Amino acid sequence: MSSISVEGSPVSAGPPNRSLTRFEAILLAVWCVVLVWSAVGPHDYFTWFLEVVPALVGVGVLIFTRKKFRFTPLTYAVIALHCVVLFVGGHYTYAEVPAFTWLKEALHQSRNNYDKVGHFMQGFGPALIAREVYLRRSVVRAGGWLAFLTVCTCMAISCLYELIEWAVAAASGEGAEAFLGTQGYVWDTQSDMLYATVGAVVAVLLFGRWQDRQISRL
Repeated sequence: MSSISVEGSPVSAGPPNRSLTRFEAILLAVWCVVLVWSAVGPHDYFTWFLEVVPALVGVGVLIFTRKKFRFTPLTYAVIALHCVVLFVGGHYTYAEVPAFTWLKEALHQSRNNYDKVGHFMQGFGPALIAREVYLRRSVVRAGGWLAFLTVCTCMAISCLYELIEWAVAAASGEGAEAFLGTQGYVWDTQSDMLYATVGAVVAVLLFGRWQDRQISRL
């Protein structure tokens, strides 16, 4: 039986429960429904695949490792929300999500900004994942260093994603334009990484203690 420390107090982790809880089953059902919806008549299947493949790989990893490491309900819920954001972006493309097109016109914006929601979640979701792994695996104790390393991890993930986007664009040419979603904004890459960093900071500052309480109940 392993032991972890949350806010200085040792907590017994205990053996994992291998069966799905009701909450986890609901999240998985929602994930499947939205995935199927996104795959029906998307803007184009090449863009759809590029956008949803991180969610498919990520859930596959979670299923494969679940017997050894089970996340808190908060972390699973945020992962599911992040996947929904990816599925919506894959269905419409990030530049053409209807609700944000309406916001663009209503607020007289120069572009559809749904991609910024996606990049915010790119920092927000991984922050809770990284923070929980670091804490429960005793990589670092709760405190300032935990917050710093969590945010740095998310910044690194965001940077890697931008490099992958660059590689896809170089290999696919105009076929990757909808995937990139720059919409003519010259600072799109830098702003994407900024939004991911903001998402990570928000996750750590506003949801860290909530996550700690759930870890303590494991």
